[in-house]
Amino acid sequence: MGSQLNTGMPARLAPTKSTTAEKLLVAASELMIERAGVEISLSDIAQKSGVNAALVKYHFGNKDGLLLALLARDAATEMAQLDYLWAQPITPTAKLKLHIAGIIRAYHQFPYMNRLIHYLLHESNGPAADEVSKFFVAPLLDFHRRLLAEGIKAGEFRKVDPVLFYTSLIGACDHLFFGRRAMSRATGVGPVTDEVCRQYIRHVEALICGGLLTANTEQKAAPSG
Repeated sequence: MGSQLNTGMPARLAPTKSTTAEKLLVAASELMIERAGVEISLSDIAQKSGVNAALVKYHFGNKDGLLLALLARDAATEMAQLDYLWAQPITPTAKLKLHIAGIIRAYHQFPYMNRLIHYLLHESNGPAADEVSKFFVAPLLDFHRRLLAEGIKAGEFRKVDPVLFYTSLIGACDHLFFGRRAMSRATGVGPVTDEVCRQYIRHVEALICGGLLTANTEQKAAPSG
């Protein structure tokens, strides 16, 4: 949001200014959105970007390096938003609602994000998993710990395990955007439009706030009339 913020991202993973490297990142992103999966090859990326596949090694080392750089690029803005949100002079409940909306909108923009995180954490090499933990998972979980603690101290939140909270919120995002194809076959639901995204924000907000807010906070937050 225009602020100079520390994202916690390693310098070597910072978004590159190289036009060629950016073309490769954009191609990988578009392919994963089109295919609703992270199973893409170097030849797929090269064909989509119009860039020689050999340049992946030059810019990123290998495919996992490219995917790690893509996640770092996509996560950078989201991590900065956490710092911005934390600094706002608003109640923990207001921060929580903005955070829920921000996470869902991020998944709407990058629907492959959580599957990419899972791939880099569990199916790629050790160093890639360590990097993802450092610049994405750990900062997000730390934000949840601080937000929940602030809400409990203010008397707005019930006591909730931060890891379970993280799992609930991120899992809810993951299933809407990555499980949409299976849901479509089973129920006939359509794609995730902007309106669906807005409806889902309201739905997840109601679910999480219903289980997290104290009785006094719920009464204060209830609409008048």
